[in-house]
Amino acid sequence: LPQILRSVRCVFTQVGFIGLGNMGNPMAKNLLKHGYPIIATDVFPESCKEVQELGAQIVDNPAEVADKADRIITMLPSTPNVIDVYTGPNGILKKVKKGSLLIDSSTIDPSVSKEVAAASEKMGAVFMDAPVSGGVGAASSAKLTFMVGGAEAEFTAAKELLSCMGANVVYCGQVGTGQAAKICNNMLLAIGMIGTSETMNLGIRLGLDPKLLAKILNMSSGRCWSSDTYNPVPGVVEGVPSGNNYQGGFGTQLMAKDLGLAQNTATNTKTPVPLGSLAHQIYRMMCARGYASKDFSSVFQFLREEEG
Repeated sequence: LPQILRSVRCVFTQVGFIGLGNMGNPMAKNLLKHGYPIIATDVFPESCKEVQELGAQIVDNPAEVADKADRIITMLPSTPNVIDVYTGPNGILKKVKKGSLLIDSSTIDPSVSKEVAAASEKMGAVFMDAPVSGGVGAASSAKLTFMVGGAEAEFTAAKELLSCMGANVVYCGQVGTGQAAKICNNMLLAIGMIGTSETMNLGIRLGLDPKLLAKILNMSSGRCWSSDTYNPVPGVVEGVPSGNNYQGGFGTQLMAKDLGLAQNTATNTKTPVPLGSLAHQIYRMMCARGYASKDFSSVFQFLREEEG
């Protein structure tokens, strides 16, 4: 019975949303579409306009959100932002109510998720990490995948909210395991994208038509998501960033950040990740060469330039 009561209460009580950037904005909109009253804030006030016009209440800082809502979702760019939003002078934990559910969908170091969870627990709140896979398109169409870490007893309450914004909500284990799953996926994604780009570039240099080469790869053992769904060569796959001068999608700077997190966690756990390390260096070089805001598949263009 308590679970049913909580579910009913979820529908009628306000949900807090902090961080209305490229991902947070469409996610908050999907919660509004499902009938949840939203109370939101963002460090950039202009980011709040769209959701405000759709009925969200806007407040000045995270503490005010925590004062008014006992379900809060955060979607922030990096670790320092998460630490500030939760534990800073105007942070969530300054005004958090006992029994509040705090869900962080940012991608950060798993050890920081654990620290924030411990600080939240001291205030009588429950913290869960729930980073996402799928990018801006999936955020808009509510097709995100959420990887959730935290107390299993709270997963149902978290899933109720997250299901409004995503197609897959997967319980990974204790706090930090959601981040771990996300970091591992993105490390493999980066390695796969670089491998696909090198392969396509070599094939083109050897005289193969890129569409034909992609077709052969995709019916062979070399097939991967980067070759069949998100091909980095312009014109091979419709509707992906490579066909739009690498605009939109998942930025090189964000991939470099996630690979940095993978590197840190690998060092801390004494795990050898030679290809992950190399991928990190390649994406950092790209950031220094003007690719920071381009989609991460622009590594194909970067490799072409490296030919001299």
